[in-house]
Amino acid sequence: MFLRLAFFVLMALGLVGFGTVAWITARPQTVASAAPQPKVAPKTMVLVAAHPLSVGSLLKPEDMTGKELANAAAIAGSTVDSPDARRQIAGAMIRRPLGAGEPITSDDVMRPGDHGFLSAVLAPGKRAVTIPVDAASGVAGLIWPGDHVDLILTQATTDPTLSAGHRVGAETVLSDVRVIAIDHQLMQGAAPGTPDNQVRTVTLEVDQDQAQRVSVATRLGHLSLSVRSSNTSQQANQNGAPHGPTWARDVLPSLLTEANQPTDNKIRVYQGAGAVREFKF
Repeated sequence: MFLRLAFFVLMALGLVGFGTVAWITARPQTVASAAPQPKVAPKTMVLVAAHPLSVGSLLKPEDMTGKELANAAAIAGSTVDSPDARRQIAGAMIRRPLGAGEPITSDDVMRPGDHGFLSAVLAPGKRAVTIPVDAASGVAGLIWPGDHVDLILTQATTDPTLSAGHRVGAETVLSDVRVIAIDHQLMQGAAPGTPDNQVRTVTLEVDQDQAQRVSVATRLGHLSLSVRSSNTSQQANQNGAPHGPTWARDVLPSLLTEANQPTDNKIRVYQGAGAVREFKF
């Protein structure tokens, strides 16, 4: 009886010891599995320079791109990337050199409408003139601040003394002038249902003589803009038109034939001194 009791006691002690060893062995694994996982730092898509930007340049859509940065790495004042943010910052002037991939902060740019924008963006000796244009004039998403353009004047007349081929003509008033601002406020404040070709304004960088020519041109006819290639911008003559006017007959050869024909047939009959009778047929 005593031996049987001793046997059971030893068995119990063995089981307790085995369980203790198993618990100690398994404990580090349980603690390790329960350890908190490292947190992923939140990130934000911000606007950065798509390529190096120099001081005084005007931001175009292709100058900006989005880059995902950790919140801790984002520079204070960085602009969160969004379509609305890109529209608002387009046309702003760069105030310090920016390298490719560097965030564009609010302190790095001066926006149109900010105090001192025009005086900062204009080259020495230059003036700023504003002209009204519509969507058909080439400003609907095709021209941006910083582009170089030609200013074209188109005139039409109903003067019966002129041939049909000379009643409509166009001429380049200014060549290779820089766009420094495009005003979209008129579109934003338009009443519902206003057509998309509502008149807007474009501000150009010109010299004193060119400013006077623009002032006269606005009273003569319809003004439109033509974008120049960035590769040939420096080759233009900034003092005037590179070539002569274009007439309606240059566009439609049929008007040239019509211009060579008499507009009507007349016969004048002279009767005595000073008496003249004219017959048309």
